[in-house]
Amino acid sequence: MQPRDRYMTARQAAAALGVSLPTLYAYVSRGMLHSEPVGGKGRIKRYLKEDVQLLVQRKEFRRNPAKAAEKSVHWGSPILQSALTLIDRGRLFYRGLDVIKLAEHSSLEEVAALLWTGNSAQASTLFADAREPLPPKAADLFKRCSDFGPVGRCQLVLPLAARSALSAYDLRPAAVAKTGARILQLVFSAVAGSAVTSPLDTALVRGWMPKRKSAAGALRTALILCADHELNVSAFTARCIASARATPYAVVLGALAALGGRIHGGVSADVETLFRDAEEMRDCRKVVAARLQSLGYVPGFGHPLYPEGDPRGEKLLCLAKMYGSEEEVELARRLIQAAHTVTGERPNLDFGLATLARALELPSESPIAIFALGRTVGWIAHAIEQYADNQLIRPRARYLGPVPADL
Repeated sequence: MQPRDRYMTARQAAAALGVSLPTLYAYVSRGMLHSEPVGGKGRIKRYLKEDVQLLVQRKEFRRNPAKAAEKSVHWGSPILQSALTLIDRGRLFYRGLDVIKLAEHSSLEEVAALLWTGNSAQASTLFADAREPLPPKAADLFKRCSDFGPVGRCQLVLPLAARSALSAYDLRPAAVAKTGARILQLVFSAVAGSAVTSPLDTALVRGWMPKRKSAAGALRTALILCADHELNVSAFTARCIASARATPYAVVLGALAALGGRIHGGVSADVETLFRDAEEMRDCRKVVAARLQSLGYVPGFGHPLYPEGDPRGEKLLCLAKMYGSEEEVELARRLIQAAHTVTGERPNLDFGLATLARALELPSESPIAIFALGRTVGWIAHAIEQYADNQLIRPRARYLGPVPADL
């Protein structure tokens, strides 16, 4: 998890920063840079590359704010510090713990406590008092807006619940974690259609697969795999909203809007269409080729952070094979083979969610629902970090329009 090439020696770090070794040590003493001892080598220290690169960017920002701001928002460039999620060498970790292994034996509440407080044992305390009933007007709204879908229902109830949640204005970490437990219960209730209590995933099992309770662990695993994925667009949106000191209810509401985008969580609709077309046409290669021609990519396949394959998608496919319909699993296998032949790419989380949902005969909108419910955990975790940072996220734009004559 900590390969050598993630670190720099003191001389390498000083060279990257363009400073002398004494200046580098001064940065450490001022708290501008973190160093750690190299085992068995006395006073020799090493420096995390990402920390050094971040300090380089800060120095560049002071010299040329416009240029630095432009570079900082390019895909894949680190722009914020976080202790939540690490994606490295094709693996995913929550606070240093392998997510694939974590999902096999943890509850969603324990993972939430881990991401929110750093201690999964806090789950029983956080969720013991979490009682967030659906707002009185929710049932009527659900009837009148029956076509809103699971994400839409969450977006309906959050502002209603926020009106009476005075404790949500307490932005200290412990208080936000308690608010987070109530919000998580609220969005589960919105998707389930009635008030739920911990363990939260049992409400989905009762509503979606009452005759297949033996597969409850697969659903819980899927929720945990969706919990966080570093600074994706919805998590970054959540942090921007939190940086403005808006409440956690507003954070989750805004993040849900970003999640619905067609190249974020909303891609689940395109993946479902891929499956339906494959059922009708039978020729998976033609279906995949048609998607590539019309969209420029094949939904459900490939991820820049996982060139060798998304471990979350792989895990979900294994669960689908273990618990689900052989017919649906076989269709997924044919699509995977066709996509790999045409594009060379492997299935990602979105394809895994769609396959699992079909294999377990879950409702058609369950993939985006699972994504939203699981990811709510991560949005709240990012909000907690951002509130503690207490800095407004405010990049600059490089102006390309007409220049005023008097400048």
